[in-house]
Amino acid sequence: MSIHPSAIVSEQAKIGANVVIGPWCVVGHDVVLGDGVELVSHVVITGYTEIGAGSVVHPFAVLGGHPQHLAHDKSAVTRLIVGERNQIREHVTMHTGTVKGGSVTRVGNDCLFMVGSHVAHDCIVGNNVVMANNASLGGHVQVGEYVFLGGLCGIHQFARIGRYSFVGGAAMVTKDVIPYGSVWGNHARLEGLNLVGLKRRGFSRDLILSLRTAYRMMFADEGTLQERLDDVLENFSEVPQIVEIVNFIREDSNRPICLPVE
Repeated sequence: MSIHPSAIVSEQAKIGANVVIGPWCVVGHDVVLGDGVELVSHVVITGYTEIGAGSVVHPFAVLGGHPQHLAHDKSAVTRLIVGERNQIREHVTMHTGTVKGGSVTRVGNDCLFMVGSHVAHDCIVGNNVVMANNASLGGHVQVGEYVFLGGLCGIHQFARIGRYSFVGGAAMVTKDVIPYGSVWGNHARLEGLNLVGLKRRGFSRDLILSLRTAYRMMFADEGTLQERLDDVLENFSEVPQIVEIVNFIREDSNRPICLPVE
């Protein structure tokens, strides 16, 4: 363990093996730092916050602050749990959960949070997510694995961002984004599948072709959306990625999804 003399680290904090805490960092009473965590300098970790092994936090990031929620009871025990091997760059902020929202904000493993990005209260962020500079999540947002959120984009509270999807820079996302989809604009609209991301992640040519065919069926002009989803399931019931998209759309009928421009 290496703690710089200028750092303020609570004696109650739980510090793992080989942790590096650089100059002018502040680590609160109820913080847990996993093995090999590095706080570069000027980092504040507060509240009931856990940082997973191998994560690196860069200067002026603040993790574990109270939610930006007027009804939040600051005496309540709510948590921020950050997974392993995350890269958290300068000025990133992540807040603990609220009692009404389940009390936990949770971040997965192997994510990259670029400068100024923000994870609000009660969010659930999956593994291998990239949030570019100043991307921001409202409260209660769910982000699936391998999602890329472009710089300056804003995700409205309670939105669901499906796995392997792409959100373009400066997009304002007020509706749910289907898995494997690509959206941008203000307000964000569905522009197709995240083909670049799928190819980079090693999706086969045949699977991508099936996804494109199913996509065209889902968003054709004929029939209702529910009828088209039934047709997609009938034709692609053995393709789990396509079934995933259909289930995502049907999972929460009260949530609208981003649609293509008519």
